[in-house]
Amino acid sequence: MRVDLLTREYPPEVYGGAGVHAAELTRALRRHADVRVRCFGQDRSEPGTSAYDTPHDLEDANAALRFLGAGLRIAADCAGSDLVHSHTWYTNMAGDLAARLHGIPHVMTMHSLEPLRPWKAEQLGGGYALSSWMERTPALSADALIAVSAAMRADILTAYPEVSPDRIHVIHNGIDTDVYRPDHGTQALEELGIDPDRPIVLFVGRVTRQKGLPHLLRAAFQLRPHAQLVLCCGQPDTPEIAAEVAGLVDGLGKVRQGVHRIDAMVEPALLRQLLTHATAFVCPSMYEPMGIVNLEAMACGTAVVATAVGGIPEVVEHGRTGLLVPYEQRPDGTGEPADPEQLALELAMAVNLLLDDPDLAEKYGLAGRERAVQDFSWDLAARRTLEVYRGRSAAV
Repeated sequence: MRVDLLTREYPPEVYGGAGVHAAELTRALRRHADVRVRCFGQDRSEPGTSAYDTPHDLEDANAALRFLGAGLRIAADCAGSDLVHSHTWYTNMAGDLAARLHGIPHVMTMHSLEPLRPWKAEQLGGGYALSSWMERTPALSADALIAVSAAMRADILTAYPEVSPDRIHVIHNGIDTDVYRPDHGTQALEELGIDPDRPIVLFVGRVTRQKGLPHLLRAAFQLRPHAQLVLCCGQPDTPEIAAEVAGLVDGLGKVRQGVHRIDAMVEPALLRQLLTHATAFVCPSMYEPMGIVNLEAMACGTAVVATAVGGIPEVVEHGRTGLLVPYEQRPDGTGEPADPEQLALELAMAVNLLLDDPDLAEKYGLAGRERAVQDFSWDLAARRTLEVYRGRSAAV
């Protein structure tokens, strides 16, 4: 069975959970099927992988239009495939066009939903309307939809009520627990000026409204003074949120020591050490359909403090592998808290509980590692994905 898997992100150009998902799922699927990856960006050396640049004559066009242009070439190159599997709005339309053009099934994995990310209008301008169309149109016609959590499945049915529930399959993300494992080395920490003997509160994520970093930074003013705050930040979505985060970090640095900001995607070897030495990993997301980063923390034996949004409660067990912080959202669909000060206080209280009780943090971390190993694996995700394929294609 030949499957053409379409994704914007693919190693080495990965900046978020969807890229990790595409890479790990491909690796697991290739044990069972002929998987051809079609991604965006620079040429890849990996066999069976083709990369596509956006069209040169659209260089000055809106980003969403550029991705649509590249998707036309991807759709043409899917000739000969038995099934096409697209990930995120960047390639969903390419999958839709390929299915129609070549008469093959189209499976979509929904990692997030454009209607639930209205802050992207700040980032894409009119391109947000286009990206929403590039997701909605394929979602209504795809042969099957894969939701990365039960919460995502519920969101799909709310956002796209025309979709038949029996076309939506829940398959959780996995985690490679051989790559993400406890690593008690300290070399990477010392190179970054992080004291391995002081407690660490860790954040890893993009600087975007979705990830909620400003709320953690406001909470950090109330954290125990002996704790270090380590921020591994991806590229900001917009100048506005970049300025907001920079201002909060600067203000925080004036009132407490041990604030470290790393502006780069962190390699797994470094991330393992950071996670292993962290007393708490904090995920303050406003919108998180699944959250692979929480699984990475748990696999490294780290307690997690997270907002109780989206699929996070399906990963982080409150009172067993970490602490969940519920909050009331504003009624505008942004996911932002109705009371930001209260959310900051609740985050600080949860983190301080672990800082004050290292034994409890260790207990949560051990349980998190056990849960990651037992309940989440890419092999399981691949087997369930193949079941979806077989239900939609005559080629096995």
